[in-house]
Amino acid sequence: MNRVPLAERMRPKTLDEVVGQEAIIGDGKILTEIIKKKEPVNLIFWGPPGTGKTTLARIIANEYNADFIELSAVTSGKKDIEAVVERARTNWNLKTRTVLFVDEIHRFNKAQQDAFLPHVESGLIILIGATTENPSFEVISPLLSRSRVVVVAPLSKEDIVKVIKRAIKAEKATKRITAGGIDYLADLSGGDARSALGTLELALSISNKVDAEVIKTAAGKKIPGYDKKGDNHYDTISAFIKSMRGSDVDAALYYLARMVNAGEDPKFIARRMVIFASEDIGLAGNGALSLATACFQAVERVGMPESGLILAHTTVALAKSKKSRATTDAWFKAKDVAGKTAGLPVPIWLRNAPTKMMKEMGFGKGQKWEAGFHLDKNYLPDDIIDEKFFEN
Repeated sequence: MNRVPLAERMRPKTLDEVVGQEAIIGDGKILTEIIKKKEPVNLIFWGPPGTGKTTLARIIANEYNADFIELSAVTSGKKDIEAVVERARTNWNLKTRTVLFVDEIHRFNKAQQDAFLPHVESGLIILIGATTENPSFEVISPLLSRSRVVVVAPLSKEDIVKVIKRAIKAEKATKRITAGGIDYLADLSGGDARSALGTLELALSISNKVDAEVIKTAAGKKIPGYDKKGDNHYDTISAFIKSMRGSDVDAALYYLARMVNAGEDPKFIARRMVIFASEDIGLAGNGALSLATACFQAVERVGMPESGLILAHTTVALAKSKKSRATTDAWFKAKDVAGKTAGLPVPIWLRNAPTKMMKEMGFGKGQKWEAGFHLDKNYLPDDIIDEKFFEN
């Protein structure tokens, strides 16, 4: 009996075997070019589960002829990091590169991420991180600035079907699974190849004839009605925002509950609430932005399921708040006008005057800020002096 999981046995060994990811693999595409040049590059793979982030890291390490070390940020600590550094130093003396792959790198705290910096900077370690969360929010800036972020896209249904058929052929089980079973499994996987192969392996072990019903039994779930990367995801967050905008507290709480029940990332919801507080409430409720920001920070620190109450508290407050889009409308109008008139000169009295010559030319003339603002002067360029952006 082969105890190596099917997903592991089917893991691609080269880029040519990888299914999907046409945006990053192929002639002129980033991963292909990195491997061709064999120049060490620190990478952050950002994408949903089961899309090949670990596989791509292993392929790159193999092409570098490097020692591949894999850590999970969920289970690793300071001692693990220290052990990696020591192993990398030994490899360095042996003229061998070290590729450190950190799965779920966003789970490492700032101090743990900081620990990699000197070794990444020196080239002792080639870092490849994988995250399902936006690196801009979850990975420290110094690491980001030393890495290339590569977006690993969800696999399409067609990609998943290719993965399933390849596995069925390898298992000599082509005649054991129906077309309906393949189609249902591809739908059920939600773009996650590892999940598809795990379900397929179990289905083949419990039945000689695998159809949609057997797949459903093996998976232990039905096709989800809420796909965090699909239309329902965007429709639900849209309904949530619009319900708060319309001050319908009950509807806002309902759509919030649907998202939370479906496993939506609470930080994604909180971020949208921060945007909403500024965009739709604005000056009508100056405390709204602070509340939404505090909600985001609390969600980060507390985690689920308790964060559900924090999200609900903030949802009710934002939905009940008075609304004003005056600042939002003013901002978009100002951006539009600024984009069309970027060449207009700044009024000479507003300009900086760091040199004697510039002062003699009248730059900054008449500025006496200690006496208060010059309310009688024109601050806009002359050609747009009558423009009004903010309507109170």
